[in-house]
Formats: sequence, structure tokens, C-alpha cells
Amino acid sequence: MKLSVRCAGLTALAALLATACAPQTSSNSSSGKDEKTGTLRVWLFQEVGNAPKEKVVDSVVAGFEKAHKGTKVEVEYIPVETRAQRVKAAFNDPGSAPDVMEYGNTDTAGYVKDGGLLDVTEEFGDWSEAKDTDPTAKQSVTVDGRLYGAPFYVGVRALYYRTDVFEELGLSVPRTMDELASTARKIRAAKPELYGLVVGGAYTYGAMPFVWANGGELASGKGGSYASGIDSPEARKGIKAYTSLFGDDNCPAAKCAGMGGNDTVSAFAAGKAGMAIGGDFSHTAVEAGKVKGKYAVVPLPGVKSGSIAPAFAGGNNIGVLKSTSHRTLAVRLMEQLASKETQSELFDAMGFLPTFTDVRTRAAAKEPFVKPFVRTLSGGTRFVPASPAWARIDSSLVLPTMFQEVVSGKKDVTTASEDAAKKMNDAFGSAG
Repeated sequence: MKLSVRCAGLTALAALLATACAPQTSSNSSSGKDEKTGTLRVWLFQEVGNAPKEKVVDSVVAGFEKAHKGTKVEVEYIPVETRAQRVKAAFNDPGSAPDVMEYGNTDTAGYVKDGGLLDVTEEFGDWSEAKDTDPTAKQSVTVDGRLYGAPFYVGVRALYYRTDVFEELGLSVPRTMDELASTARKIRAAKPELYGLVVGGAYTYGAMPFVWANGGELASGKGGSYASGIDSPEARKGIKAYTSLFGDDNCPAAKCAGMGGNDTVSAFAAGKAGMAIGGDFSHTAVEAGKVKGKYAVVPLPGVKSGSIAPAFAGGNNIGVLKSTSHRTLAVRLMEQLASKETQSELFDAMGFLPTFTDVRTRAAAKEPFVKPFVRTLSGGTRFVPASPAWARIDSSLVLPTMFQEVVSGKKDVTTASEDAAKKMNDAFGSAG
């Protein structure tokens, strides 16, 4: 269903861009150049079922190239899992770097510290659409009061479940985490060809709600000075709750320990699981799978009956690399990729929740599938420590390694969490 939130058609927008005054520029581009023609390179993330995203982006690119004669835009879709290596290489070698890129909101502080992102504070302030940006989303591109990109979409995860399986087995929707685990095992026992609740040892943000719901935290502190909390008694209780789901009675460790978030969503979409923890951004992939018309979504339950487990406040941003030699054009393209028009189209195409409050409100009113995710947002979300150390912690797979060590039996929860906490504290210390 298409949303009635279009600001203007691409043709009209192209004409507007062609006649618009150039945005303010500053000298914080490391290249020292601001070429008005040439090729702009863009890196965007590869999604599960990426074709709808590509179609939207292709339309944006066509409009942009039409509005800017002598300009060509080349888009490359890169795997999320290997983004750390690709981006690090780009920061070290400007000649191979893109001009514009999509990046996870957890990467902002690290990328800024590395000197890779362009400060676009002035342009963002002059951008007429920016006034409707969700404050939390805006914070995700902000470091020390300066802005280093534009929010692209917000994302939270909830519980997908098979309505046909639940009806056949006479199951009720889980209202607590304990019920979630017992329901998963009932599904597996009755239908051994299915995972009860498909989980992944490399699925950090599918695991963290278990930690947060049990009172644990990733870390405590502020202003760049953090100490890990992953080895606290509360966090360990959550780790145990999550890792207990890996076994022959639900999701065999041999198959599930290496799974990431995309793997679990793909398994559910393919009809191989009774339940999965997936994002609003997973909707299109699930709709394209074998379970279309046979599933529903509710907020992931917390420890107490009727509560909602805190979800990671995820999402992605669009930024300009500091090394760009096309500063003005790159910023314009960033704004176009992150515009209300594009976000609205991406919601229709991929189910990405818009970062603009007015666009998101209309999306929720139009599409029922958004409601569980909006409820999850309202129930309270968590974020990663606002430290450049997080990029190192994330890219070095500290938390997935911890979960996988427990799942494989190599370490118990206490030892694995102590080792993970030490690695996190080493990263926090080196960032300070």
C-alpha cells in the first residue's frame, strides 16, 4: 500500500534541485576540493531481499543525475557483516573510498574519531525537512554537538510467529520470556522439522533484549568513559536465558551457533521456524517467503507478564566521507537519499521505519504491521555506549564470541562474560 506522504515527484524534485542554491560549504573536507561534476560513489548495505531497495535507490539516482548534468552516481551494495573492514580500508585510502555511504548508527562515534565522516552541521540546519527529524534519530548522527550525517531509518525488533502453527498446536502467544522458551520447545517437540524459536549465536541485537529484560546493561558511564556491565549477575541471567535456547529441543547449536540476524529471518521466511526475532525492516523478506499470510508480529515479551523486553534502538544513517572531492554534490545526494520522499518509498518497499515523525505517523496509520514495532519503541529502547570504542567491540565480535563460547560448551556463562567484559574494558580504555 502506498503512503500519501509524498512531498513531490522525482521529476519535480529534480527540477527543484537543478535550480536550488548550493548549500553552505566549509573547509572541513580533507580533500580540499569541491568538484561540481564527475562520478559520485555510494556504498549502501545489502539487505535480505535487496531488489525493492535497489529500485527505490535507482529512482533517486536517476533524478539526481538528471538534475546535475555531468554527474554520474555509482552505487555498490556491501554486506553488513564485512562493513568494518571495508570502511577502515576506505578511511585509510581515500582513492578507493565512496563519497556517500550508509552506516549503522552504532558506528557514528567510532567513524568520527577515525576522521572519516564529514561534519554537515550547517547543511543539516539549512535543510528544510530536518526540522521533522525524530530527536532520537538526530542524536544518532550527533557527536559532541556536531552532526555527521542524516538519519536514514530507525529499526527495532519484535517477535514474529507462525499463526498456522500456533493454531494447529493450540498455543497461546507468549507473554513472558519463560513462556517464550517453553512455547519454542513445544513447537520443536511437535514439529521436529522446525526450529521452535530460531536464534543465532552471532545475532547480538536479538540476544540483548534478554540481557536488558533481566536488568543487565552493556556498560555504564558517559562522555567516553565506560565500564562493561556484561559480567554483572543480571546480565549473566540474561545470557543464560538466551543461550539456553540453543539445543536439540529448540535450535541445535551445530546449526544455530553461527547464525546472524539475517540468517534467522531467512529461516523463518522459508518456513523453517515457528518463531523468530526480526525487525520492522525484515517485513518485506518475510512477506516474500513461504510464510506469507501465515504469521503475525507482537512485541518481544519481557520477564513479567505483559511487559515488553527493551529492544535495541537500531537504524542506519547516511553520511558523506571527509575525503570526498565533491562536497556540495555529496551532501545534496545524502539529503536526497535520506529525504522524506525516499524514506516514504523505502517504507513502502522494505518496511523501514522513517526517521521523520510526520512520515512515521502516517506510515503507522496506513500499515498495521508497523504497530507492534511502534509499541516496542514506546515500551522503551536501549542503545550502545556512545563511545568510539563500540566500533572496535562490535567489529571484533566480542559479544557473539561470548554467546558462541557458552553455546558450544567451551566456557560457562561466568567465564565467558568475564572474558568479554575484559575485552570491552580494554577497548573503552584505549578509546579514552
